[in-house]
Amino acid sequence: MLSDTRILVVEDDPDVARSLTQGLEREGYQVLREDTGEGAVRRARESNPHLLLLDVRLPDISGFEVCRRIREQGLRMPVIILTVQDDEVDKVVGLEVGADDYLTKPYHLRELLARVRAQLRRAYGSLATIDGDILYVSDLVVDRGRAAVTRDGKEIMLTPTEFRLLVHFARHPGRVFDRAQLLEAVWGYPADLCEENTVKVHVRRLREKIERDPASPELIVTVRGLGYKLSSRP
Repeated sequence: MLSDTRILVVEDDPDVARSLTQGLEREGYQVLREDTGEGAVRRARESNPHLLLLDVRLPDISGFEVCRRIREQGLRMPVIILTVQDDEVDKVVGLEVGADDYLTKPYHLRELLARVRAQLRRAYGSLATIDGDILYVSDLVVDRGRAAVTRDGKEIMLTPTEFRLLVHFARHPGRVFDRAQLLEAVWGYPADLCEENTVKVHVRRLREKIERDPASPELIVTVRGLGYKLSSRP
């Protein structure tokens, strides 16, 4: 799949964009480039790349708005937000609008490539090619082969990371997972490479989509001081 893998780089700094492009192409990826948010939304819709590397600071609309729009259009490819160092607000907002991961500038190309590989593997590897078995979470139907979640016949639109998170819980009902365990299992990263907000925000967003009342979750529950678990109640 590698030589056919298209990555859309959205970056208005030509030097940074060129460096990213060269690094990705050396690894065998096809690179598409856009330097505006509007262009990124259009290219994502028309070309359906396998992954977006999305800078937050763009000359027209922000990377957050780009991410929000493509998710509203039903595009599910992984999105990695590139944000300035130590800007906690950027990180949280990026996750809340549907990004799967974030990386702070300046970053090492090796770390970026590791995160790209992890997102692609998770989105199109084990889950995308699995044998199509069905998991049930209360009244949710989780189809791992189609990467789809439905309730009463209506599909619930999840990002790739939200889907992987739900599948992980669904495969282990009643088991408590702490932050480090979820980062390793769902993101594929050691806990020291990500922050607690990554898990918190994705759990909250997943609850907003699958819980009848997200303020009083009954499916994915918090075990105070320990982590999260999928309720084993039917």
